[in-house]
Amino acid sequence: MKVFLDTSFLLKLYHQEEGSEVAEDILSKGIEEIFLSELAILEFCSAFWKKVREGELDEKVATEVIAYFQNDYDKFQWIPLQSALIESAEDLLMKYGNRGLRTLDSLQLASALTLKNNNCIFLTSDVLLKSLMTEENLKVI
Repeated sequence: MKVFLDTSFLLKLYHQEEGSEVAEDILSKGIEEIFLSELAILEFCSAFWKKVREGELDEKVATEVIAYFQNDYDKFQWIPLQSALIESAEDLLMKYGNRGLRTLDSLQLASALTLKNNNCIFLTSDVLLKSLMTEENLKVI
């Protein structure tokens, strides 16, 4: 099975939080490839520094988790942030901006859509992104 993870889902694999057990369970079932948008690199780091700012995590722990993720880069198939992807994200913002789609999620959705015909499962913990992925006929769990 091939899966695309947005950052909200990816975070659950590196930090114990609500939904982490479900995420681990899903990914323990014969995954061949895991696809991530290159955007996940920035969003991942940003999310952990936010946890530090909000007092949820110690800076040392955040640094270690980010390093662990960086060491795992070779385990993932990366969808590059290229001009065509940005144009697709812009189109998605024009289509769904009135429903609350924002910049980074438009890039995640555009990245996911590059795999639409690739027999892929799409995993997100973001309610709006999940509904838009479903509308775009992606197989979402």
